[in-house]
Amino acid sequence: MKELRDIYVQQFKTSFASMLQYRAALVIWLIGHILEPLISLVVWSAVSRSSGGSVGGFSAADFAAYFLVLMLVNHATYTWVMFTYEYQVRQGTLSSVLLRPLHPIHSDIADNVSSKLITLPGVLFVAAILMVVFRPAFHFVPWAMAAFLPALFLAFIVRFLVEWTLALAAFWTTRVSAVNQVYFVAALFLSGQIAPLSLLPFPVRLASAILPFRWTVAFPVELFLGRLTPVQALTGMAAQSAWLILSLVLLRFVWRAGVKVYSAVGA
Repeated sequence: MKELRDIYVQQFKTSFASMLQYRAALVIWLIGHILEPLISLVVWSAVSRSSGGSVGGFSAADFAAYFLVLMLVNHATYTWVMFTYEYQVRQGTLSSVLLRPLHPIHSDIADNVSSKLITLPGVLFVAAILMVVFRPAFHFVPWAMAAFLPALFLAFIVRFLVEWTLALAAFWTTRVSAVNQVYFVAALFLSGQIAPLSLLPFPVRLASAILPFRWTVAFPVELFLGRLTPVQALTGMAAQSAWLILSLVLLRFVWRAGVKVYSAVGA
């Protein structure tokens, strides 16, 4: 454990320095990351006001709270590995990574966490401005707030492992943009990013509960806002734990199979 800890410390230092070299790219990403929930917030706030003050139990202030927390949760759980693996395989840069004694997932985790730390002040600054503008209504429940951080950590791990496993499709095909688009469109609707899941049709809610999408984004948001009962919270964390185990098994299987068929394509 001490050896792994030391490795992570060095990985974080390297990743942090690397991320600082791409400040402009991080700013562009940050703008896109903020615009998506902001657009949904504006749209649903307008719908709420035009519908007599609320839609499905959400007032304009409730929508503001939901999408502001969503923006922060999405920032804490996002990954980009599904886009980078195709490039690494196609350009052949993954070959040198495979020669290292450490599994490449560790460097990807360090890169991901480093980018979050660098962009977090910007996200918090924008969230503070939006709170002043939209005046969200928060209803804090002590036990739910205590359960939020463990749920958020599980959400990040599950989302990272699921997307890292899907990224390994690049071992079999060097053009995975179609797979990525299908996944992210599904995530947009099934994880509560377009609208709170309670406002969507039952088949959509059922699919989001069966698949990992709800448990990686919407569940921590609902928990933070105090919209879940203790039983629902425990059920959600059980679902997260189940997906954690399943994603670890799938990752191990897909990784071993993918490395066997891997061949560098080159530029």
